[in-house]
Amino acid sequence: MILVTGGAGFIGSHIVRALEKRGSHVRVLDNLSSGKRDNLSGVDAEIVVGDIRSETDVERAMVGVRVVFHQAAAISVPQTIADPAGTHSVNVEGTVNVLEKARQAGVERFVFASSAAVYGDEPSLPKSESSPLRPLSPYALHKIIGEQYLKLYHDVYGMDTISLRYFNIFGPRQDPNSPYAAAIPIFVAKLHGQQPPTIYGDGRQTRDFVYIDDAVAANLAAMETTDPAGRVFNVARGEQTDLLQLLELIGNAFGRRADPVFTDPRPGDVRHSVASIEAAAQELRYQPQVSLADGLAKTVRWLIGGE
Repeated sequence: MILVTGGAGFIGSHIVRALEKRGSHVRVLDNLSSGKRDNLSGVDAEIVVGDIRSETDVERAMVGVRVVFHQAAAISVPQTIADPAGTHSVNVEGTVNVLEKARQAGVERFVFASSAAVYGDEPSLPKSESSPLRPLSPYALHKIIGEQYLKLYHDVYGMDTISLRYFNIFGPRQDPNSPYAAAIPIFVAKLHGQQPPTIYGDGRQTRDFVYIDDAVAANLAAMETTDPAGRVFNVARGEQTDLLQLLELIGNAFGRRADPVFTDPRPGDVRHSVASIEAAAQELRYQPQVSLADGLAKTVRWLIGGE
């Protein structure tokens, strides 16, 4: 049995589907605060509606589990800035609860969803796993603490743990209607509705966008690697794209020009971000397969009701 916390969410639901295609028995633990049952339509996974902060809920979900993909989190930077204590409870206390219950249950492998936010605005590029960490938000700090707990559980208890620092993952089932939605689904939804998208700042801030199928492949590789040793790996394409370039590519997918509205930068946002994926390539045999343009085309087709 494989447990996916946050399995009704964007990334988690894709992991669930990929695992089922491989013939794995999957259980989902999700409180459905942001995840959706519709994301799991057509899958056979057992769904446990519960909270990662609840010892009872996590113990119930952990029965018979050999691998955990811990995706559940409060993922919005603005939300963690507005509510640092409440989101700390989810992202730190919830993670420790899941990790400890996994240890008690004898789980063989624990894969944690971390974030590129841990690097903050540290100026060196590309970001490697050894780059200095300069968190600019409670969210980033929460993820650093989670990584450190996984390393500690490996060093002290001998658990097989691995952390994946997600850069900007996008694709189908990413909600454009959330107040904390990511840039790509918002941009796509705006263009589909023939409305001008909003860019915070000058649009020259850069990100490393990676399609969801590649992120899932990294998770499956993390499950299968023979010696995780409490390691941390970047999950990205290793390519730098600014938001104006991104918007142009999305406009191309629609066959029309996208003219944004500019507004003030948001607090806690990082100016530039691009990953080195050399470690993941060497240790996990991870190689992204979907180009940004192809991934955007797939995402546009899904969001406008195509395929």
